[in-house]
Amino acid sequence: MRILYILSTGAADPTKASLPVHLAVNGSVAIGDQPEILIAGDGAEFLVGDTIADAKGLGVPPLSELFGFVREHRIPVHV
Repeated sequence: MRILYILSTGAADPTKASLPVHLAVNGSVAIGDQPEILIAGDGAEFLVGDTIADAKGLGVPPLSELFGFVREHRIPVHV
């Protein structure tokens, strides 16, 4: 099944921002779905500078690590 996850939360709330990426990587890929990620709104903050490296939410892997898995699994990312 194809699923679109939307990352629309910025660096002010790294936990909430990490959740769609975490679900895509550790949920959908694990069960054989075809996830895609849409970065919109405040989520675009992660495309500039070291913002993604500094995003460490509570109870989820760091966002930079999650995007490493996104690249590894070739999950499409739309902006």
